[in-house]
Amino acid sequence: MSTNPKHKQSARGAAEPSEGQEPSLRRQLLAVAREAAAAGAAVLAERGRGRVAADTKSAAGDWVTDFDRRAEMAVRDVIAAARPNDAITGEEYGRTVPADPSGYRWSIDPLDGTANFVRGIVYYCTSVAVFGPLDESAAATPARNTPDAAAADAAAVPGHPAAPTGSSLAADAAAMDAGTHGWLAAAVNAPALGTEYYAAAGDGAWLVDSTLHVGSDARRGGSATRAQRLSGGDKEEAGRLLATGFGYDADRRQFQVGALLGLMPGFANVRRIGSAALDLCLVADGTLDAYAEYGTQEFDWAAGALVAAEAGLPVLRPRTDPGWQAAGHLDFDALPKEQPAS
Repeated sequence: MSTNPKHKQSARGAAEPSEGQEPSLRRQLLAVAREAAAAGAAVLAERGRGRVAADTKSAAGDWVTDFDRRAEMAVRDVIAAARPNDAITGEEYGRTVPADPSGYRWSIDPLDGTANFVRGIVYYCTSVAVFGPLDESAAATPARNTPDAAAADAAAVPGHPAAPTGSSLAADAAAMDAGTHGWLAAAVNAPALGTEYYAAAGDGAWLVDSTLHVGSDARRGGSATRAQRLSGGDKEEAGRLLATGFGYDADRRQFQVGALLGLMPGFANVRRIGSAALDLCLVADGTLDAYAEYGTQEFDWAAGALVAAEAGLPVLRPRTDPGWQAAGHLDFDALPKEQPAS
């Protein structure tokens, strides 16, 4: 167990259900998450053959497509219809805060793995997760249900002149440490793979794999009509695989590669899937043994981290931006604390 306060490790990394929160609420949130992720995935499933047209965002290879935008709108429409007072943070359209916030916030990535999607590589998905109070009656807490808090939420919209420098991760982590808030429900839907991963806090992590048939002896099990509970892989298995990813900035990549070399002892090889959400889910189902990446955004890991945590795996969430996201059987203390200043 890590003792480094900057890289706190949780054996589950998920919110335990409290006495004040009925299971029905978690399951309602999970139902919304699954419906929203399915709506985004349905847009992605419209992809035909060939390469998809894309616009460059921040650097070569950092792409956005019309599918990203339409999928995010589809996800937002489902959430807004079911939970009109919840805040939403999305990759493409930033943060939306309702006039009367409920205290719950959705983090969505409509197309995680855009570069894969553009080139026709099947590892891409829609990722949806919700963060909020463990006790439903405490949703409108004094800390968040005040004019100052509402203004702070509004200022968190990207590009707002009063936007903070990035303390929300630390605030969320502190609330999780205190046991007042947590990630409550999540869904990751990968249409080209025919798989859906989902989890609710305290209720475990699950996989529905439409490509498998009843009676299949495939590692993950499951069928088109039956969900299979996930419990990660065997940490003693030979030939262990570590997954990671790399940023677009050259200095960031150099730091990531150097850190990766330090993590490789104990692993037979490394995989770069191209979707942080699916990396985390593949650790949860035992396909991969561990995952670590520096500099991911919340919407990249929000859903997958809960799936991995509910599969019973150690999970590390960033407390700073940039920071480390990791899951699985990995020494979190071996992760460099931060990227050296360039």
